[in-house]
Amino acid sequence: MPKMKTKSSAKKRFRVRPGGTVKRGQAFKRHILTKKTTKNKRHLRGAVSVHETNMGHMAQMLPFAGL
Repeated sequence: MPKMKTKSSAKKRFRVRPGGTVKRGQAFKRHILTKKTTKNKRHLRGAVSVHETNMGHMAQMLPFAGL
């Protein structure tokens, strides 16, 4: 059986919180910001948790995270 490896793209984008949830950054905040409203950009600030329906994919990409 081949060696288990963590996806390099996933370890750069996600962090596991102590409660077992996974923290991710918000999309749509990199460029073309002039046409977006201030309210829209404000709501895109900060980090959010990965939805529970995607946690199976996270467990596959981060096998050593204990998910």
